[in-house]
Amino acid sequence: MIIVTEEEALRIDSYLAKKLELSRSKVKKLITENLVIVNGKKVNANYLVQQNDKIEINNDLNYEVNIEPENIPIDVIYEDDDLLVINKESGMVVHPAPGHYTNTLVNALLYRFDLSATNNIRPGIVHRLDKDTSGLMLVAKNEWAHEQLAKMIANKDVERKYLAIVDGIIKHDTGTIDAPIGRDVKDRQKMAVTDVNAKEAITNFKVLERFKNNTLLECILQTGRTHQIRVHLAYINHPVSNDPLYNKKKATEFGQMLHSKSIKFKHPRTGKELFFEVNPPKEFQDKLEELRRK
Repeated sequence: MIIVTEEEALRIDSYLAKKLELSRSKVKKLITENLVIVNGKKVNANYLVQQNDKIEINNDLNYEVNIEPENIPIDVIYEDDDLLVINKESGMVVHPAPGHYTNTLVNALLYRFDLSATNNIRPGIVHRLDKDTSGLMLVAKNEWAHEQLAKMIANKDVERKYLAIVDGIIKHDTGTIDAPIGRDVKDRQKMAVTDVNAKEAITNFKVLERFKNNTLLECILQTGRTHQIRVHLAYINHPVSNDPLYNKKKATEFGQMLHSKSIKFKHPRTGKELFFEVNPPKEFQDKLEELRRK
């Protein structure tokens, strides 16, 4: 089951095509064959999804059948009967998709945990991090937890803080970037600040440290758009350092200097407030030390 966390209406064929990384024609075929159910009812392709809609897809989507458990090391920070908190390493893809079926976080999770009762498209995945973004992620271990955590994220009841090293010196100690984000019309692999088919996107930041030609930021997402921090910081001409997609400078294999450092939320079952924080990976820390020496 997919629970919609988006705040604005979008056609269901467009929403699922993007969410599942499928062609729009494939999604329309599923809808035409009545394999897509929203809140227990059949819908048409032009149905506008709303926040907290529950979408069921009665189809294995071909490639999903072949998602195999793999013995891949993962760093589990916290675990109980309902959820996990994972420290994802940079370079790990979160979920299988066409063209990338193995060596993902989902493959690793399926090896270690019984996630059969959760989302059969992306088992356990409530939110995602980009491949080269490291740090903390929430994972649901059952359908109930998945539904509750998705609602909490949609309602902004989960606080996630990121560390980012950016190019250039940001003079303001704090700031808010409020600029809508949509698919880049010139490059479908990228997102962009645009008015075309865009959604509200707000990123708050605080300067933690300034260097000769770089700045260390703490970023808090007020919304959760694809590539949001990377797009917003590039938009204000302070792209994330070493970002291969949004920084015009040549990047090393490690990828963008962006790390999900902390997460705070109330446990959906017990109501107890939980807080977790992890240091960035060695490559990130080495970059900081290099900048401090200059």
